[in-house]
Amino acid sequence: MTENPNWYTINNISEFDSPALLIYLDRVQNNIAQIKGMIDDVARLRPHVKTHKTKEASLLLMEAGIRKFKCATIAEAEMLADIEAPDVLLAYQPVGPKIERFISLVITFPATRFSCLVDDYKVAQQLSERAVEANLDIPVYLDVNVGMNRTGVIPDKAIDLYTVCSYLEGITPIGLHVYDGHIGDKDFEKRKQQCDEAYALVEELKKQLMKAGLEKPIIIAGGSPTFPIHAQRKKVECSPGTFIFWDDGYTQKLSEQPFQTAALVLTRIISLPSETMLCTDLGHKSIAAENPLGNRVSFLNAPDLKVISQSEEHLVLQAEKGHHYKVGDVLYGLPYHICPTCALYEKGLVVENGSVTNEWPIISRNRKILF
Repeated sequence: MTENPNWYTINNISEFDSPALLIYLDRVQNNIAQIKGMIDDVARLRPHVKTHKTKEASLLLMEAGIRKFKCATIAEAEMLADIEAPDVLLAYQPVGPKIERFISLVITFPATRFSCLVDDYKVAQQLSERAVEANLDIPVYLDVNVGMNRTGVIPDKAIDLYTVCSYLEGITPIGLHVYDGHIGDKDFEKRKQQCDEAYALVEELKKQLMKAGLEKPIIIAGGSPTFPIHAQRKKVECSPGTFIFWDDGYTQKLSEQPFQTAALVLTRIISLPSETMLCTDLGHKSIAAENPLGNRVSFLNAPDLKVISQSEEHLVLQAEKGHHYKVGDVLYGLPYHICPTCALYEKGLVVENGSVTNEWPIISRNRKILF
């Protein structure tokens, strides 16, 4: 069946102010079905909630049989605990006050099994001491650096840290966390080769840990670019996140993945400052702006427009002479990077059958919900 080229158009759009985040429910549901179909066992899925940051999307994932989740902030962990998600990994090493916040979370929500990352012995000790005081035993994953060079311990030093942590009371090392976000070649075969080479280090580490008499570690590996590769590794848990909304960046780079764009931004033309320039209300505060101007947003109903400048509340576009655009026109923007774009909005407008029918609070865009 050929897709309607105007699938994104909203009948009652005049009722809603801009800029706004639009969430297309049928496409979200399709993406959830797609992710389940790309892996042999739904128990191996541990999706990252950093993309959507909503209870509602998390509940849809739970309704689809997904029971394990990954998050990056305490607020995201709180959000998941509040809907009684069974298994939540804080994929972040808690440092300073985050240790106490994490402990409070574990105590307050006993129905959820919480775990976190460690890559530093001092932090592991601090977490251990606080867990013992609270009469807790917290599962931890060793964060392994296989080339991302952002967090984690290099494989050569990982076995010593994992072993030492196994002697600490109050925490129990149960596995390895391996984020290979540096691997994102557009060519799938090159991406697979790089992913396999990085994962070979993890396999060797797993063998060494078992040879040392430790339990076989659970392995959580990858993000969106390497998901199809890790999905073929038996028993490895996979944690893609962007799939649920998808975006233009991954549409361009990951053509082998069948997900649909499920979130857009609504903007309006607010001024025509010259014959060929027009200005919209889609500023830095409304679309992720970490990429160069040309890689921030494109417009589904105005593909000819080119971004020429952006400031906090304004996005200036260039059109051809004699263009038809008017002040007040609605533009449907496709974000290049949806994850940080979602965090800029307090709520998403949910679209069903061409109309906005509901709102989803982007609740964990906040740094704190309870603790």
